Amino acid sequence: MAQAPATPKLKRAALLAAAALSPALARRLSPAPSEQAALDLRDTAQASPRATATRVIFLVPLVGPHDVGDWQAVTERLSQTLESFLRQSGDWQAVICCQERPPLPEDDRLHWLPFDDPTPGNDKWRKLAALCDYLPEMGPEPAYVMSFDADDLMRDGTVAEMLDRQAPGYLVETGYVMDHATRGVALAGPRRLTQPLRKPFWKLCGSCAAVHHDPAQPEGRRFLRAMTAHEHRMFPYLARLAGRRLSALRRPSVLYVLNHGENFGARRGRVGFKTRFVARYALDPQEWKAAAKDFPSP
Repeated sequence: MAQAPATPKLKRAALLAAAALSPALARRLSPAPSEQAALDLRDTAQASPRATATRVIFLVPLVGPHDVGDWQAVTERLSQTLESFLRQSGDWQAVICCQERPPLPEDDRLHWLPFDDPTPGNDKWRKLAALCDYLPEMGPEPAYVMSFDADDLMRDGTVAEMLDRQAPGYLVETGYVMDHATRGVALAGPRRLTQPLRKPFWKLCGSCAAVHHDPAQPEGRRFLRAMTAHEHRMFPYLARLAGRRLSALRRPSVLYVLNHGENFGARRGRVGFKTRFVARYALDPQEWKAAAKDFPSP
């Protein structure tokens, strides 16, 4: 299972416009499987009110030990990610999918999902599919579901914000990007007149979107499975097509660390422009020092 290709922007605009009039009209435009799943969920959303979400579920695909040079470094990064969850107030659960069980803290909110698909190649997307298929095992309570990379960190208080606001979903519009090699940190966010090349966080990192999911609606799980088969730049569009428009979280809510040796992006040769981004938009060290207290030490 390879990563699903992105829909061209002109077709995205056409589908959104058609869906605003009628999902049936949008279906005449040959939607991709993810867009068809979004339209199916849109039908459900229009037919019934949204239930209150009582928790956040993190879906964490973890690279297997056979694909990395330093498994201990990978598990140490994972432990920091899990620490950022353990520091949250509010109800949450996390499922980690990998071939080998990593060291996990003794906590009932942490679950390991074994993965034994031997198909060669990048297995991240197959792990995300397996994680979405596992959601019925997580119980009947409505939740926000967020795919989260195993080396990113969540800011203190983010789970509480999600559960307090009860939006259809959330988007990490602003967040921090750290170059581990230089320890420089940049703030990713919407473009400004003085920073025309700056990018929002969701265009840089996959730990960027939480979507409302009601287990009583099977269309929701099918949508999440199809959405996470794409790169993260497609998430806001697909959520909007599904009638789950994502609201920006109020603070920079995720820390993305580059160049620590086992980044997924580095294995695809796609980190260079991000290191240049950190250098171009580096924060004043004192500004980062004030924010860093809300994250585990990376």
